Amino acid sequence: MFLVGLTGGIGSGKSTVAKILMDYGIHVVDADLIAREIVEPGKPAWHKIRNEFGDSVFLEDGTLNRAILGEIIFKDSEKRKILNEITHPYIHRRMAWNVVTSFFKGYQFVVLDLPLMYETGTFLDYLHKTIVVFCEENLQTDRIVKRNNYTAEEAERRIRAQLPLEQKCQRADFVIDNNGSLEQTRRQTELVLEILQHSKAHWRARILFFGWITSICAFAGWIFSQIPAKKR
Repeated sequence: MFLVGLTGGIGSGKSTVAKILMDYGIHVVDADLIAREIVEPGKPAWHKIRNEFGDSVFLEDGTLNRAILGEIIFKDSEKRKILNEITHPYIHRRMAWNVVTSFFKGYQFVVLDLPLMYETGTFLDYLHKTIVVFCEENLQTDRIVKRNNYTAEEAERRIRAQLPLEQKCQRADFVIDNNGSLEQTRRQTELVLEILQHSKAHWRARILFFGWITSICAFAGWIFSQIPAKKR
């Protein structure tokens, strides 16, 4: 099995591409979904956020008030750093465990949907290929304003909090241009998927893994053989 990283910028259409991949049966591990799960009431990250940011970032039922928290962290980079330091270890741990279980389920490859793939760099060394979803900044801003009811200033603040899309594109193996129609985006995604499905990288990974297991078993057998029969 090999890993493919999927990223973009807020409002660029990354979730649209992830959905297309899932329509074709591809296993996608969604960092945003996990980020929501790890801050559910009573979870360790939930307690740490309450201790750091206070009761004002929570609703009456105890759930996180994402609008208030977002307003705080996108106005203060230090607060954003603190929040990331709280949540990222839990997110990355859950994603890593999902990857391990996916290996034993026999997937050819798994897509990691990582909004901050290049910003954090956590999984980069383990990715066989990377995909960046791109659109022009004015379109990106318009989408965020319409989707989240933000002002243009709020949308731009969130865009600026991430690495510029142009820089992400320069580092990507595949770039999907999401400036056009859904059908155009789907076709580009299908072409990338076709290339990934023809890759033999998953066989190399499995051979290396089973070679490693075989070596360990052989070494354990040799150790056992050195023990005198009377002591066994």
